[in-house]
Amino acid sequence: MENHRDVVVIGAGAAGLSAALVLTRARANVLVVEDGTPRNAQAAHMHGFVSRDGVDPAEFLEIGRREVVGYGAEFVHARVVDARSHADGGFVVTLDSGVMMTTRAVLDATGLTDELPDIAGVRELWGSAVHHCPHCHGHEVADRNLVVIGGQAPAMTLHQAALLRRYSDRVTLCPHDMDIQENERGRLEAFGVRIKDGTVARLRGDQGRLIGIELVDGTMVECEAAFIAPQPRPNDAILHALGCATVPDTGWVAVEGPGATSVPGVWACGNVVNPRAQVITAAGEASAAAIAITSWLLETDIEAAVERADTSTPRGRS
Repeated sequence: MENHRDVVVIGAGAAGLSAALVLTRARANVLVVEDGTPRNAQAAHMHGFVSRDGVDPAEFLEIGRREVVGYGAEFVHARVVDARSHADGGFVVTLDSGVMMTTRAVLDATGLTDELPDIAGVRELWGSAVHHCPHCHGHEVADRNLVVIGGQAPAMTLHQAALLRRYSDRVTLCPHDMDIQENERGRLEAFGVRIKDGTVARLRGDQGRLIGIELVDGTMVECEAAFIAPQPRPNDAILHALGCATVPDTGWVAVEGPGATSVPGVWACGNVVNPRAQVITAAGEASAAAIAITSWLLETDIEAAVERADTSTPRGRS
């Protein structure tokens, strides 16, 4: 494997593949590093991506890989364990295999990890009967018994409960360990959301099918799908290793415009810097970032050419 690239793209989800496609079509020498752990791996279908609505996420990624490889990019199944600035410019990216790559630019599209609540059954049913995004999965469970379980993201939980009321007239909010202000409770109840107080003990169901939520007092709340608001944890260790600045209020890596970090030559896009980005949003952000990277590479090439021309011109001649 060639050990120097114009761009190393870390991550091969919708964002990484979209960026690699744009970059390779612009004749950049690109390596895509994928570790095979896409965020939506447990989902049977993805939605909201025009022309790909309802497709299996694995099929979507395979189509993308074929397209990108067709333009000359190389893929390696590995995990990036470190990235540092190179003394001569650019960066050194180290893979878990021990291989070290030098590159002019880095694009981080590693996404985020959903930190699920410690409730029995949630992990087993995650992606099949337990969801987090009404825009992604609400249509598929419309007019059914739905339960929203409270957790570490109260504002998002309240929004989920209200939004799901547009899909069904049988929506129940189980606050679990989340406090709800009286005015918030009144707004939801006025909108038709039932609130069932109590701590959730477990989810009841099997083979991807949910039949109900059991509270610690033994009460069963029947439902066919549940929604939670997991705590998003960005997979941004490499961006921190490279010294990228963060947003003071959130701790997430800061980007400007189309994904530029505070470190020249380092970009980030998709869920690693934007927890709200859906598949189509992440792909769009990545496309814009790739165009910006192409312009940045072009400018550095022109500057280098001018410098070579200046140094090769004999003194006294113009």
